[in-house]
Amino acid sequence: MDKQLWWKQLWCDVAAAFVFYTCLPIPFATTLDFCRVSRYVVLVGLVIGGILGFLDAGLNFVGIPVLTRTVLVVVSWIGLTGGLHLDGAMDTADGLAVQDPQKRLQVMADSATGAFGAMVAIALLFLKTAALSEISFERWFALMAACGWGRWGQQIAIARYSYLKPTGKGSFHKAALYPRDILLGLLLLLGLSSFRILLHNDVMSTVVIAISGSAIAFLTSAWFNRQLGGHTGDTYGAVVEWTEALLLCVLTVPQH
Repeated sequence: MDKQLWWKQLWCDVAAAFVFYTCLPIPFATTLDFCRVSRYVVLVGLVIGGILGFLDAGLNFVGIPVLTRTVLVVVSWIGLTGGLHLDGAMDTADGLAVQDPQKRLQVMADSATGAFGAMVAIALLFLKTAALSEISFERWFALMAACGWGRWGQQIAIARYSYLKPTGKGSFHKAALYPRDILLGLLLLLGLSSFRILLHNDVMSTVVIAISGSAIAFLTSAWFNRQLGGHTGDTYGAVVEWTEALLLCVLTVPQH
């Protein structure tokens, strides 16, 4: 009986993570507990990347040109997440544009989008579109890697750095996240890389991609911490977005 309850709790937590971080239709969404969703965020990222990769393959099959296909994928990317992380990146940009550090959190909490937030959104969407349009080989892997490492960076930000707003919506993430959850996310991402090695026996380029993904995830979370002295729910989203965009840029470098 205890084992059955354990599995039921696991499935409910995973479902809650997908409800919290995506717009995918999940049954019984109103009865879920969202306290532990950060544990499964890497899994959510890999599924989002897989869905986008499947969409991209379908559009390619019907003959959609690469640039149009890329734009449709990036727009769908926003749709799958409801713009959750992009909104956080925009709010973070508006906050960092303020010279007075004491007012930054107040500006970030404002729902109105400022000029810097709009510019960052445009920059991120351009970077993703341009980079992905330059990737012609294994775009599904690029999408899954970007989404996965971006969310692993979010886990690093949650675990390593202080949360600046104890009453904020993201405060519960830190209390529920354990080192084993970060390790599990890392193993999932390394498993993705191992699958690519099995397909092509290309160890070196796959290792380089894994190192790049983890390094970008660490550096983006550290950079926002340095600027603000900690993290908020908005900066978690900014870490995801910038890690995704920068890793896609790295993946434009020929791997063969």
